[in-house]
Amino acid sequence: MAKGRVQNLQDQILPGDCLDRLASLPDACVDLVFADPPYNLQLQGALHRPDSSLVDAVDDAWDSYDSFAAYDRQAEGWLKECRRVLKPDGAIWVIGSYHNIFRIGRLLQDLDYWILNDVIWRKSNPMPNFRGRRFTNAHETLIWAAKSESSKYCFNYEAMKALNEGVQMRSDWLLPICTGQERLKDAGGRKAHPTQKPENLLARVILASSRRGDLILDPFFGTGTTGAVARRLGRHFIGIEQDADYISLAKARIAKIRPLTNAAILETPEKRALPRIPFGALLERGWLQPGDQLTDAGRRFTAQVRADGSLVAADKSSGSIHSLGASLQGAPSCNGWTFWHIEQQGKTVPIDDLRSALRAEMAKSGTA
Repeated sequence: MAKGRVQNLQDQILPGDCLDRLASLPDACVDLVFADPPYNLQLQGALHRPDSSLVDAVDDAWDSYDSFAAYDRQAEGWLKECRRVLKPDGAIWVIGSYHNIFRIGRLLQDLDYWILNDVIWRKSNPMPNFRGRRFTNAHETLIWAAKSESSKYCFNYEAMKALNEGVQMRSDWLLPICTGQERLKDAGGRKAHPTQKPENLLARVILASSRRGDLILDPFFGTGTTGAVARRLGRHFIGIEQDADYISLAKARIAKIRPLTNAAILETPEKRALPRIPFGALLERGWLQPGDQLTDAGRRFTAQVRADGSLVAADKSSGSIHSLGASLQGAPSCNGWTFWHIEQQGKTVPIDDLRSALRAEMAKSGTA
């Protein structure tokens, strides 16, 4: 029954209060939560630019609280409900500013979430500090947390590495704020939502921590950035929003999205999920020969391939591709697949390329 209820709610926006709507969802029904809650900015009076024009800041009623305690009570309520509706291996992202993110972090830990990373979204085009009394506030913080310490959460490491030009993705993300055609406007030409997030930010979150077909919950849906990106990337969503104007804008926005359906486009294979290929298999299949010389990328170290699949260096030290690579560098460990290279047709290539080619050959022949 619960499964049927969730299927009926997929790709829907639920109007109403966040806590009430969360309470109506079944236990353990969503794979990922992205929450962009009120920041409790505590603005005192109007904010003007040096030319006396008014800054379009966040002054909506939904961001107004009588006290920090009132904010904490509400935040604890929706965080508890989000944890209840998350699957055992689910995870949550919460974004905020210095006004609220530290309070959210404490609550996440108190509620037994397991914090995985805090990610800094560094804005390439932040709003200046017009009063000149503080540093320009050029970033927001995202907290990524698993439902529990034992959760087998999703992390698409290879996808993030590919997105970052083959280098491991760091926890500081330089992305522009939402501007231009992406920024939704109301009938009067003003910003429809004061804190609309850029789609590139949501795309990185969703690609990093969910799989094709997963269900993503956004309890503060706003104008539907999470839903739009989820739909485009082959995921499903449930949005909760109390503002009828935001819901109308979100529905129109999402209806225009043409989802990607090709799995080869949407999914980056994780190397850990690929069939294990021992180094010796390269010799057995003829991809390498005993006596072949390997070198590191900088040609500082050389070693020859032995008939048994181990390596021997010029100083007679020997070992596996991993242990010898570590020993020569004086390092505690080494990924020999990416450390060692071989010259082929005038080019130096990592032996990991040979492993990938062998995997492809085995998969084609059905022997993988």
